[in-house]
Amino acid sequence: MQALQILRIFALHKPQTTPQQPFNMNILVVRMRQMGDAILATALLNTLRRNFPDANIDFVLNSRIAPLFDGHPSIDHLITFTDEERHNTRIYIRKVWNVVHNTHYDAIIDMRSTFNTMLFAMLSPSTPYRIGLNKPYTWLAFNHRVARNKQKRSIVEHDISFAQPLCPPGKLEEVREFSLHISNEELSEYGTYLHQMGIDTTRPLLLANVTAKLPGKVWAEERMTDVLSRFVKHYPHWQIIFNYAPGAEEANARRIYTRMGCPPQVKIEVQARSPRQLVALGHYATLFFGNEGGARHIMQAAGCPTLVVCAPENDKRVWIPQTNVEARGIAAADFMTSAQLQTMDRNEQYALITADAVWAELDQMTQRINR
Repeated sequence: MQALQILRIFALHKPQTTPQQPFNMNILVVRMRQMGDAILATALLNTLRRNFPDANIDFVLNSRIAPLFDGHPSIDHLITFTDEERHNTRIYIRKVWNVVHNTHYDAIIDMRSTFNTMLFAMLSPSTPYRIGLNKPYTWLAFNHRVARNKQKRSIVEHDISFAQPLCPPGKLEEVREFSLHISNEELSEYGTYLHQMGIDTTRPLLLANVTAKLPGKVWAEERMTDVLSRFVKHYPHWQIIFNYAPGAEEANARRIYTRMGCPPQVKIEVQARSPRQLVALGHYATLFFGNEGGARHIMQAAGCPTLVVCAPENDKRVWIPQTNVEARGIAAADFMTSAQLQTMDRNEQYALITADAVWAELDQMTQRINR
C-alpha cells in the first residue's frame, strides 16, 4: 500500500500538456532485456535520429549485450545495468535516479513499461514526454501511452510507434531498417581470421544456426541434418559455417556435423567468439539459415538474407520484420489454420514443419541468390 501511494504521488507531478520539442532535445530510450529485442529496437533509434538529427540519444540496456551497440550512429551514450544492479532494489533506484537527474531529458521512452523500468519516467516527472506502453498501471508514469501489439504487426512497426508522440500526426519519417555498426578494422581482422581458417571469401558462404540457447526453440535435429545434407549435395561449391556457443550448443552442432558425415564444405572449427564477430561474419556470409533467434536479427542487421524455422509460439509476422534485406520464415501456421493449431500441442505443431518443406524454401532462396 505504501509503495502504491508513492507511485500515485509521482503520477500527480506529470504535466497535463507537452511543449514543443527543443531543437537539440535529449532522449532516453529504455529497452533492457534480451539481445534480439535490443537489436530490433535500433529501428526506433534510427527513426529518432532521422527526425531529430541533432538530438542526444541515450540507450539503456543490459551490460552483457552493450558491446554489440558500440559505435552505433543513432546512439550517443550507452547506459548499462548489470544483473546485480537490476536485482538490488536500493542500488537500482539510486542509479536510475542518477541517470535521470544527471541529464535533463526532454523525452523518456520506456519500451518495456514494467514496474522496474517505469522508474525512469516516475523519477523524472518534469520530463515533458514520458512515453510507454498502455497497460492498466502505466498511467502512473507516462503522459503518452502507446497501444500494445495485439494486432500482431511487425515488431519494428510497433517499436517505431513509440516515436509518434514526438511528431505532429503524419509527420514522422519512419526508418524500418534495424542496424548494427562494425568498424572497417574489425571487418578486416575477422576476414583475416576466416582466411586463416580456410574460408575463401570470394565463394558463397552459408551460416547455419543449427542449434539455439533455448532447447525449446530448436527444430528437430534429424530434420536439420537432412536439410543440410541436401544442401551439401546440391551446392558443393558453397562453404558452410555452423553458428554455436560453447557447451551444449557446440555439442549439438558437432553431433549434426558427424551425422552429416563430416563433409569438407562444413568448416566446423570456424567460430564467431563474440556478438561483434558475429556481425562481422554477417558481412561475409551469403545466406543465413537455421533456427530463429537473436543471431538471425544480427544477420539481417548486417545485411545478410535469412531463412529460419520458427518455434510454434513465435509469430513470423512479428519477429521477422521485412526490410530491404530479404528475410523469410517457415512456421506451423504455414500448414494449418489457427483453429486447427489450437487443437494440437506444441510438439505436434513443430512436427508440421517437415524437412521437405524447409528444403524447398532453402533451395529456392539459394537459387535466387546464386543468380
